[in-house]
Amino acid sequence: MNYLVAVLPDRIQAEAAYLALEKEGINSTILGKGYKTADEFGLIDPKEQAKKQAQLMAFWLVPFGFFAGFTFSLITGLDTFAWAGEIGNHVVGGLLGAGSGAMGSVFVGGGIGLVVGSGDALPYRNRLDMGKYIIVVQVSEAISRQATRILRKFEPENIQGYADTTSV
Repeated sequence: MNYLVAVLPDRIQAEAAYLALEKEGINSTILGKGYKTADEFGLIDPKEQAKKQAQLMAFWLVPFGFFAGFTFSLITGLDTFAWAGEIGNHVVGGLLGAGSGAMGSVFVGGGIGLVVGSGDALPYRNRLDMGKYIIVVQVSEAISRQATRILRKFEPENIQGYADTTSV
């Protein structure tokens, strides 16, 4: 199954393209104001994905950081915080390690997830926010070419094809 995504500047062109596709028996979906939203269609919100990734990493990194900090303090025998006593020193070392794990989960899970995890969803979401309309056609390879010819008549700002790699 292939996806064909076309960005059109206004509602009139989007509706005309939708009707032209429908006339040829090609099912499509319009995204934009008054139609489906990006969330309803399933375009991934990169900020939400980054937040999930950071939380998943924190689930593992914070306890690991505590254990690593506690162990480091125990092995080295450093008396960094004299006011805390021997056990308190190890606990403070563990808390500092847990804090480092939390920072790592935010920087790596959230930061990298925000930059890398978005794919093409972010530019399409931005175009929807600018008031543009998106036509999405889910078809086979042969019909994809026919749909491309139809959509090019409406001079879309952008037209992009994607192959569904999940169904192997």
